[in-house]
Amino acid sequence: MKKQLLSAALVALLASPVLAQNLAVVNGKPVPTSRVKALQQQVEASGRPVTPEVLDQIKQELIAREVFMQEARKRGLDASEDYKTQLELARQTILIRQLFADFQKKNPVTDADIKAEYDKFVKENGGKEYRARHILVETEADAKALIADIKKGGNFEELAKKASKDPGSGANGGDLDWAAAGSYVAEFSGAMVKLDKGQMTDTPVKTQFGFHIIRVDDVRDAQLPKLEEVRPQIAQQLQQQKLSAYQEGLRSKAKIQ
Repeated sequence: MKKQLLSAALVALLASPVLAQNLAVVNGKPVPTSRVKALQQQVEASGRPVTPEVLDQIKQELIAREVFMQEARKRGLDASEDYKTQLELARQTILIRQLFADFQKKNPVTDADIKAEYDKFVKENGGKEYRARHILVETEADAKALIADIKKGGNFEELAKKASKDPGSGANGGDLDWAAAGSYVAEFSGAMVKLDKGQMTDTPVKTQFGFHIIRVDDVRDAQLPKLEEVRPQIAQQLQQQKLSAYQEGLRSKAKIQ
């Protein structure tokens, strides 16, 4: 009979509004369940899934925090200037984050924005791509000597490995892989685009890096990603641009003395 009464009392207690809205009551002070949801959202935002085990850890963490907070207040630490300063900084951080989140919610990146940015990217990066090789040397005389060697039957790739001062491409026989002409400095790209497939420059090409001997191995239409492949990156970039412009606008309007 006593066990039945005890069970009934326990059921009633668990079903009470007090425990329904609180995670726990620590030393008479309730820990609201809203804190569980808030911390859970932070964990989810970090990309970590909230499993039942993680949820239990969150609950235990919140209870522990309340225990420690009560002890800190008991010692009067919440009255210290350092605490007040840190609290104000934390308050600013949270409020500013809310401001930016509110702006982004009210000023979303649209599909039209993404399409326009993608079209701009295609326009700037379309056209031809070149599979080129080069040998980079210090002097014009060195470059001319190498050109003469190659024309006599010397192997371009082997000479690049031995003579090029560009360590990245030199080790690979001068190979620069596929790239648009705009990827190179103007003097280099200007000479490169005049070459046909398999053709080499007859004279050294001078740039800020030294003297180049350039050979074009192949030419193709630019290989650009499809819109759907880069949509998330474009959306993120545009969102950041909108936010940066908003922040700069607020700064420019502020009266700072």
